[in-house]
Amino acid sequence: MLNAVRNGKNVTTVVELQARFDEEANILWGNKLMEEGVKVIYGVPGLKVHAKLCLITRVKNEITQRYAAIGTGNFNEDTAKIYTDHLLLTTNKKITYEVFKAFSFFNVNYKKDNYYHLVISPFFLRNKITLLIDNEIKNAKEGKKAYIYLKLNNLTDNEIIEHLYEASRAGVVIRLIIRGMVSLVPGVKDFSENIKAIGIVDRYLEHTRFMIFCNGGNEECYISSADLMTRNIEHRIEVTCPVFDKTLRNELREIFMIQWSDTVKARKIDPALSNNFVKPGKKSVQSQIEVYNFIRKVHEKPAEK
Repeated sequence: MLNAVRNGKNVTTVVELQARFDEEANILWGNKLMEEGVKVIYGVPGLKVHAKLCLITRVKNEITQRYAAIGTGNFNEDTAKIYTDHLLLTTNKKITYEVFKAFSFFNVNYKKDNYYHLVISPFFLRNKITLLIDNEIKNAKEGKKAYIYLKLNNLTDNEIIEHLYEASRAGVVIRLIIRGMVSLVPGVKDFSENIKAIGIVDRYLEHTRFMIFCNGGNEECYISSADLMTRNIEHRIEVTCPVFDKTLRNELREIFMIQWSDTVKARKIDPALSNNFVKPGKKSVQSQIEVYNFIRKVHEKPAEK
């Protein structure tokens, strides 16, 4: 950003002063950025900014081109070495325009706008999650295939948990990969028996947040900066982003399935709170290694002849 402003670009950044462990560094860099001519906005009074967004706008021959990056983790060179996260880099106008509107929220008196693709907390996320779960409940009751796959750090919001219980009773298959806090009790007969949950703790911190909904066979997939905790849903600026590209949706689904198959570092979350390791199968699967191998294979360039 400093290099960009030195090269004549207009740069605006939102610096979070309530960022845990990073307050001192953020103040230091905020002052440094301002000294160099960057417009620095120190968050929203009373709201922690937890969204991970970057927007680059280029105007050439009077044509505006936007590039947006929406992530599940911070733009932090230290945590990038030890956290696992997902980031979407896109020029899709539906998304880039709404990322632009999200930044405008900070720039223009915190005026709430309408969003048709991005899901912004604390304004819209609870309602969106509720509608997505309701859709799976409806499909399950109609005898259609219905499932919900969630990969999160924490799941503690009571209202959403009650809704997931309702989905389970309706016959929706629910799989949860939760690394941290879980207030939901899976596997209780006639109550949450269609919910299974695991947690993975390995060499790298599982920090990704994404959600997959069957949607009658036309899957909907979202990445998010938000855990399903009341504080994230109601008291923070968070961004949840749809993944439109079918190839990327399939990649996320495959990553989920690899992690769901972990037999080395996965622990089963059960009513007894035993947290025992998942029983090993015929094949040993350490998901962090297998996910790496999968991504490397997908993105390998064909050998040049």
